[in-house]
Amino acid sequence: MIRKIVATLTILTFAMILAGCQSTDTGALPPLRLVSPVVVAPAAPPVRRYTMAPSSTPKPAPNHTTASAGQVPAGWKPPVAPRQWTWIIIHHSDSLFGSAALIDKWHRARGFDELGYHFVIGNGTNSGDGQIEIGPRWTQQKWGAHDNALDNRYNLQGIGICLVGDFDKQHPTAAQKRSLVKLVAYLMRTYHIAPKYVLGHGETKQTECPGRYLNVAEIRSLVAQSLAEADQQEDPAVAEGK
Repeated sequence: MIRKIVATLTILTFAMILAGCQSTDTGALPPLRLVSPVVVAPAAPPVRRYTMAPSSTPKPAPNHTTASAGQVPAGWKPPVAPRQWTWIIIHHSDSLFGSAALIDKWHRARGFDELGYHFVIGNGTNSGDGQIEIGPRWTQQKWGAHDNALDNRYNLQGIGICLVGDFDKQHPTAAQKRSLVKLVAYLMRTYHIAPKYVLGHGETKQTECPGRYLNVAEIRSLVAQSLAEADQQEDPAVAEGK
C-alpha cells in the first residue's frame, strides 16, 4: 500500500514539473516569422550623359584668318604651287555648332585622314561669326574629301567650303553669307572657275546638303554682282560708263 502511495506521489511530482516548463507568457519571445528576408540592392550610380555643346566664348583656331572688306587674307594664297581647280562645292556642317578643329575631329572619327574641307566658315559658336578658317588641305593644295560623287572629280578638282550650321533648320548668318561671297569671288577669279561650276553639294549627288535655307543660286548671283563691282573699281573707264 505504501509503495502505491509513493508511486502516485512521484507521478504527480513529474506532472507538476512539466507543467511549470510550459510558460503561458507568449510576450516573452518575438513572434515566429516564416517570410524570407528581403535583400535591398544598392542604388545604381547616376548615369552621366556627355553631349558636345558650343563653347560659351568663340575661340578661333590658330593660323586661321577672318575675311575683311577690301583685303584678301594672306592665308588664302597657298605657299605651294596651286592645284588645277575646276569646281567649288558648298556644304553645311549639319550641326548647330562647330569649327574647323571640331569638324576635323568628327572626320577623323569617321576614318578621314584630316579635315575634308578646304575652308570652314563659322557661325559664332566655336569660331567667329563669318570667320573663314583655312584647312591644311588648302595650304598643301591637297585633294578634298568632301564629295565622292561620280568619278570622284569633285574631290580631286573641287574646292570644298563648309558653313557651320544645319540649314534645314536655320538660315546662315549674314556674316557667313558675306564671307562666303567674298571667298567664292576670290577663288573664281584666281582659279578661273566659271559660275556654273559653283555648286551646292546636293547638285552633285543625292543629298540634302547644304540644306534648304542655303540658296546656292543666290550665292552665285551675289558673287557675280561682287565681281562686277570689283571690275568697275579697277577700271575707271567702266566706272564712268565710257
